[in-house]
Amino acid sequence: MLQKLQIIFNVFIISLLSISISKAELIKPRSDIKPSKVVEIQLNGLQKNDFNYKDSGIEQTWNFAHPSNKKNTGPLPNFKMMIKGNSYQMLLNHLSHTITKVGDGDKWVQFEVIILDKDKIYHKFNWQVEKYTVDGPLKDCWLTTMVSSPITLGSSI
Repeated sequence: MLQKLQIIFNVFIISLLSISISKAELIKPRSDIKPSKVVEIQLNGLQKNDFNYKDSGIEQTWNFAHPSNKKNTGPLPNFKMMIKGNSYQMLLNHLSHTITKVGDGDKWVQFEVIILDKDKIYHKFNWQVEKYTVDGPLKDCWLTTMVSSPITLGSSI
């Protein structure tokens, strides 16, 4: 009987853990997150877009979009359509990425991002983050202000 109770308890604990992992919260901007980490968080989300729930990666990316960027792209549903469109869909479920710093200033950093998409084609982006300076919950957080259109670099094979 004790052994059955242990098994039931273990199944219960595993179920609770899997529920909490499957509903994992997205990372929110914080002032201690470095610029390159912001880009990494966004790319990791897009690479595993539906990992936590449908479009969780796009929502993760949206969390680190600068308010001025959000004004340009429109609300989250518009942003989702934009990412799923021809210009940026290669970011979704991509196989790998590299992030290389190419320039910076006091309140901005620019990176070259190269991704290998699921069709094994390389694409290059310029990705810029800026430190948000307005008072409020985002003050001193690094947020994405610009992602260029992709430049296709060719196949990996």
